[in-house]
Amino acid sequence: MNPTNIFENGQKLTQFVARQPIFDAQQNVFAYELLYRDSAHNAFPVGTSDEQATSRLFFNTLMMLGPDKLTAHHLAFINLSSATILENFPKLLVPQNCVLEIVERTNKIAEVTQRVKALKQEGYRFALDDYDGDDKWAPLLAHVDYIKIEMDDVIIKTNMRIKKIKRANPHAKVIVERIETHAQFHSLKKAGCDLFQGYFFARPEMITYKDVEPGKVIVFDLLRFTAKESLCFDEIQKQVARDVAITARVLKLANARSSSTKLTITSISQAVVYLGEDSIRQLVRVLALSELGADKPTELTKLALTRAQFIALLLGQSYPKLVGQGYLVGLFSVMDAILDTDLEAIVKEFSLDESIAQALLNNEGILGQSLALIRAFELDEMDKIATLMPAINSDLHIGHIFNYVLDAVLYSDEIIEAIAE
Repeated sequence: MNPTNIFENGQKLTQFVARQPIFDAQQNVFAYELLYRDSAHNAFPVGTSDEQATSRLFFNTLMMLGPDKLTAHHLAFINLSSATILENFPKLLVPQNCVLEIVERTNKIAEVTQRVKALKQEGYRFALDDYDGDDKWAPLLAHVDYIKIEMDDVIIKTNMRIKKIKRANPHAKVIVERIETHAQFHSLKKAGCDLFQGYFFARPEMITYKDVEPGKVIVFDLLRFTAKESLCFDEIQKQVARDVAITARVLKLANARSSSTKLTITSISQAVVYLGEDSIRQLVRVLALSELGADKPTELTKLALTRAQFIALLLGQSYPKLVGQGYLVGLFSVMDAILDTDLEAIVKEFSLDESIAQALLNNEGILGQSLALIRAFELDEMDKIATLMPAINSDLHIGHIFNYVLDAVLYSDEIIEAIAE
């Protein structure tokens, strides 16, 4: 897959947009917040006004790609400045598909409140971002559907804020941002928090080695086979054939790949021949990951696929022989959270190649640096990205990174949708 670019006046226009999932209490994805980015300088660039950020997000991305494409058909939470709320920007969006976020820098509260009231009559929903309890927000509170707060250093303080907000605003759902651990998630859930935002899902709930469920033995064998340097098609076919569900998924994904040729694939051997070694290796790994993560949030599987595809794209030009290993590094980078064990045990269990093992455990080599780069992007560590890029490839710039991420996100959404059908 080539990096995605949108063209404006014949010139490539880099798409700087990120997204972060918002979960419900069952850890299902409820929505995605779409976040504007424009450069390597900062997560939200210094000197960029809210009006500029909103305009660029709308016209550079939302209007050309469409919010459904960026959110895999979930709700889109979109930040709006005071000026854009008072203008006609909201009318560019279908109210059923989005929640408009009123940012903490909003002024002209009285005018914004009147505009919000009018838009709500047309079906639009609103969230108040980074609510700090200031009295100035009182006119708006009665009209917003969601109230977002950030985690405090002391979780008891956050829990008390949740209860106070819910007592005063029973009509609104409370969203807590920047949740980093499952312990925080469970505590906030008990306190009455409705929706949860952060990367807590990407960390194991406990660091202990769990026995593998009998039904997952086939999946482990498949992963072991695809981790070998030389792929044995006979082994793959035999393992896939042992499980009806896996067989069905392999055929489904193979047929999805061959749809443009109008060829119908009806057997595992036919799928192997049609797809070839690289594709069947990748396909089996995706299926194995989805099976192992069946009792985990889907977003965890998406994270693994996004990392895998990002690393594959990143290495494709300069290190084509490392693409397969890079893809595997991305997949295995979340295996600790999927299996609730530590990476050292996983590396030992799968007898992974030394370069893959060191990449996962110590961020060593080009593979390790590539993994560190995508992790830095997820955490908005832009200074770290700027340091890693020239170490991986002297020709890399931030535009490449954002485009690779966008392509990887769209790829992971497409794979999950194909598996779920």
